[in-house]
Amino acid sequence: MVWTWRLVKGTGGYLWLDTIEGDVPPYYREVYEAICCKQEDKVQGSVFHKLLNRTKLSSVTQNQIAELVESSKVEPLSKSALYKGLLLIALAQQGKQPSAKLLENIMQEYPKPQLGDVSELESLRMQARGNPILLSWTLQDLLHIDMVQVELIPEKKGLFLKHVEYEVSSQRFKSTVYRRYNDFVVFHEVLLQRFPYRMVPTLPPKRMLRADREFIESRRRALKRFVNLVARHPFFSKDEILQIFLCFNGPELLPPDIQAQFGASRELIRNIYNSFRKLRDRAERMAFRSAENASDLLLFGKELSTLGSDTTPVPSWASATSGMWGILKQTLKSLSVEFALLADKAARQGQREEEEVVEKLNIFLDLLQSYKDLCERHEKGVLHEHQRALQKYTSMKRQMMSVTVQSKEQITVEQLESRIMQQENTILTMELRNYFSLFCLHQETQLIHIYLHITSHVLTAFIDSQIQGHHEMSEVWKDLKPKLGGLLPNGMPSSP
Repeated sequence: MVWTWRLVKGTGGYLWLDTIEGDVPPYYREVYEAICCKQEDKVQGSVFHKLLNRTKLSSVTQNQIAELVESSKVEPLSKSALYKGLLLIALAQQGKQPSAKLLENIMQEYPKPQLGDVSELESLRMQARGNPILLSWTLQDLLHIDMVQVELIPEKKGLFLKHVEYEVSSQRFKSTVYRRYNDFVVFHEVLLQRFPYRMVPTLPPKRMLRADREFIESRRRALKRFVNLVARHPFFSKDEILQIFLCFNGPELLPPDIQAQFGASRELIRNIYNSFRKLRDRAERMAFRSAENASDLLLFGKELSTLGSDTTPVPSWASATSGMWGILKQTLKSLSVEFALLADKAARQGQREEEEVVEKLNIFLDLLQSYKDLCERHEKGVLHEHQRALQKYTSMKRQMMSVTVQSKEQITVEQLESRIMQQENTILTMELRNYFSLFCLHQETQLIHIYLHITSHVLTAFIDSQIQGHHEMSEVWKDLKPKLGGLLPNGMPSSP
C-alpha cells in the first residue's frame, strides 16, 4: 500500500494532515485498538511512552519520536498521531533518523514496527488505568520525562564579591536559562510551600568559607541532581512552577513595586466586595418579594373561590328579580384557577432570581471573601514574622557594634557572629516565604479580576429573568381579562 503525506508547518511544529484510514495497515489499527482509552478514543501519553520502551531503541531516538508525535505534553494522542508514531518507530528500527523531513514524501508500503504480540500491548493500557493510589510509572518512564543539564559559566564580578552562575538546559522544554544559587533556593522554598507532603530534594549548602573549585564543582553536580529529581517527579513535572524555573528567562517574576500594587489592588477589591454585597442583598429582597407576591396571589384566588362557593341563600327582597349574584359567584369561582396560575408564575420568577442571580453573586462574594482572608493571613503571618526577624537582626547588629549584651554574661565576638549568621538564614527563609506569598497573591489578584466578568453574566441573568417573568404573567393577565368580561351579562362593568 502507498501512503502520501502532507505536512504543514505550524506554530507548534509540523502538522500531520490527510490521514487516510483505509490505507493504514491492519497491524496499525490493531495496536490502536489495543492501547487506546475507549472513553476518550485516544491514547494516553504515558501509554505511548511505555510503548516506546518496548521498541529497544535508544533513549535519544525515543525522545526524538515522542517530540515529533506529541503536539502537547498534556493532551492524549489522537489516532493519526499514534499511526505517525508507529511509522517513525518502524523507520527508526530500520536505522533511519526520525525527523519531520523523513515523513514529507513517504512513497512506500508502511513498514511494521517490532512491538511484539498485539495481545501483550493491552497490558500497557490496563496499567495506566490501574489503582489510582498506585503509581504506574517505571524508572524508564521517569527518566524519559526530561534531562536537565547544569553547567558553570564564567564567574561574574560584582562590586565586592564574585558570584557563580549556572546554565540550566531542559531537553523537554528545549530551553536554556541562567540561574544563580539563590534562584535555586527560591525554587526550593516554593516547592516546599506548594508541596508540603511530597519529597522535595535537598539543596547543597549555600556557602562555605574559602570555597574552592572543588566545592563549586561539587555544588554544581548536587544542583544538577536536585533539578533532575524535581523535573522527573510525577507531580512536580506537571506543575507550572517547574516550567517557569526551566524556561522563564526574563526580568523578576514579580514587579518591583509589588507591595504598592498589592495595597492599591486590595483597596479596589475591598470596594468591589462592598458593592457586590449590596447588589446581592437587593437581589435577595427582590426574590423574596416575588415569593411573597406568589403567596398573595394564591391567597387572593382562594378568597375569590371561597366567595364564589358560598351557599348561603340570598333573600328575594335583597336580589329582587336580578340573578346577578349567582352569575358573579360563578365568575369568582372560576377565577381562582387563573390566580393560582399567576401565583405559580410569580413563584418561578422568584426561584429564577434566587438561582440565577443571587447564587452567581454569592459565588463571587465567596471568592472575594477568601481573597480578604488570604490578605489577612499574609499580613498577620508571613509579613509580621518577616518584620520581627528584621528587627531582631538589627538589634543584634547594634549589639555587635558595641560588643555588649544586656544579659549578665558576656559573649565572645565569635559567638555573636554565629548568632548573626543564624539570624541571616532566618531572614532569608522569611524573605523567601514572603516572596512566595506575594507571588501567590499576585496570581490570586489576577484570578479575582478574571472573575469580575461574572458581572455581565449576573446582569444578563437578571434581565432575562425579569423579561421572562413579566412576559409569562402578562400572558395570564391578558387571558384572564376577557374571561371576566364574558361571564358578566352586560360585558365588563364600567368604573364606579
